[in-house]
Amino acid sequence: MRTFGKIIVGIVLVIFAVAFLFPLFYTVYNSLLPDQYVGSLVSPKYFTLDNFETIFLNYPVGQWFLNTIIVTVCCVVGNVVVNCMAGYALSRFEFPGRNGIFLVVLGSMMIPFQFILTPVYIRLADLKWNDHLIALIVPFLFSCLYIFMARQFFISIPKDLDEAARVDGLGYAGIFFRIILPNAGPLLTSIAILCFTGNWNSYLAPSTFMVTRENFTLAVGVKTVRDLMYVRMNLILCGVVILSVPILIVFLLLQKHFVEGVAASGIKG
Repeated sequence: MRTFGKIIVGIVLVIFAVAFLFPLFYTVYNSLLPDQYVGSLVSPKYFTLDNFETIFLNYPVGQWFLNTIIVTVCCVVGNVVVNCMAGYALSRFEFPGRNGIFLVVLGSMMIPFQFILTPVYIRLADLKWNDHLIALIVPFLFSCLYIFMARQFFISIPKDLDEAARVDGLGYAGIFFRIILPNAGPLLTSIAILCFTGNWNSYLAPSTFMVTRENFTLAVGVKTVRDLMYVRMNLILCGVVILSVPILIVFLLLQKHFVEGVAASGIKG
């Protein structure tokens, strides 16, 4: 009976794997085909990289890629540092209003970004930051979700470590950087992956704040290609591949730590 159950589970998992992997296979497969063969099953001898060459020659894809890397790296570093420090303060320090601040953090998680998009745009315009990459970095250097995750994770770390560190002469900063962070690898990885994915795929903010084509991020650039080349599906799928591959690589490399971090962040409240 157990063997039969394992077979059923295996079949279900295979079905789900095929269902999730087929869109990826379809996208990569058709991005390598000439126009006349898109959507049909042909021999690999017809595969070509001409579609990617066309995209890179006709659009500033390299600049879009660089812009996306700059924005994403800055936001990932900022979120890892700022949110972990905020989470550490909420989990370790005793001060008036701590619980109130935590409730505000929880409440802010329920406010969609679309709700505050216009005020953010107006403030950026006042600072003359619109159409500059800094507009995609500074407003996104922290996240209430990541603060919540950091607080929950740090609560699971015994406070005895802090006490031992104080006996050795460490202050709050020393404890945070030398004791807490080295034990927070899964949390840091989880925040990095979530932030990387969110900023790499971000479309609403870049399409709102950026005007000059050279300042577009990759997601906005791919949408531009789709709007101009809507009759050439292979070129559109090339843009999707260029946008998706970095995320797949990062997740596959760090998925173990990611799962550990998400699980550990919800252990204690």
